[in-house]
Amino acid sequence: MRLCSIASGSSGNCIYVGDDETHLLVDTGISKKRVEEGLSALGVKGEEIQGILITHEHIDHIQGLGVFSRKYKTPVYGTKGTIEGIRCCNTLGKMPEGLLHEIRVDEIFSIGGMQICPFAISHDAREPSGYRISNSGKTVAVATDLGKYDDYTVKNLKGLNAVVLEANHDIHMLEVGPYPYPLKQRVMGDKGHLSNELSGRLLSDILHDGLQYVILGHLSKENNYAELAYETVKLEVSFGDNPYKGEDIPMMVANRDTISEIVNL
Repeated sequence: MRLCSIASGSSGNCIYVGDDETHLLVDTGISKKRVEEGLSALGVKGEEIQGILITHEHIDHIQGLGVFSRKYKTPVYGTKGTIEGIRCCNTLGKMPEGLLHEIRVDEIFSIGGMQICPFAISHDAREPSGYRISNSGKTVAVATDLGKYDDYTVKNLKGLNAVVLEANHDIHMLEVGPYPYPLKQRVMGDKGHLSNELSGRLLSDILHDGLQYVILGHLSKENNYAELAYETVKLEVSFGDNPYKGEDIPMMVANRDTISEIVNL
């Protein structure tokens, strides 16, 4: 099983999850060309993608969805609210009948050899979700755009072998940065984004010996930078209520505009 971030950040998100038999994307918030370039680096063709899992309808998660899915006739999966949001997005163009598939949180479905469990997340979208994806005894998850987390979130992120986890902003940078006050409140709110500190605390709650890799994603361009996110999350783990130290965990920060390291499980 492979996991790779093709792009991750406030300007666009696209994650690949697959193996020799099944190839999936989580979000297509970048152009079709950039998705194809990322897949090419992975040795995967656009027509080999068997499904696109959409976390929510914000443009940084669906920008390239219309063009890509129309070209390759790729099925698109999302909650009822997310599918409604996609249908209402004028910039995507008309989505062909039969490509959009509604799913329900906490109900497992399959694409190829992958078993997928969507779980609810707290964000200011219609019905956002994260995804837990399993195959051949390995499990990964994508959990970004989380304003807050709770026991339900932790439960859905337990027992993973790899995770893409949001570390969106440094609180101090956000507070003194250029965003207008209402936007700052939105980002820091319960339906906004996880700070570096909260990301580290959530990671502390889901750590176990089988967690082989952590990819920190969806960093804010204005209110964070890779080294700060990395060091803050490590520090939270080291001082958290768990037996691990930050340096015990193989961890990287996803690149904003280019493909990141491929995680092989």
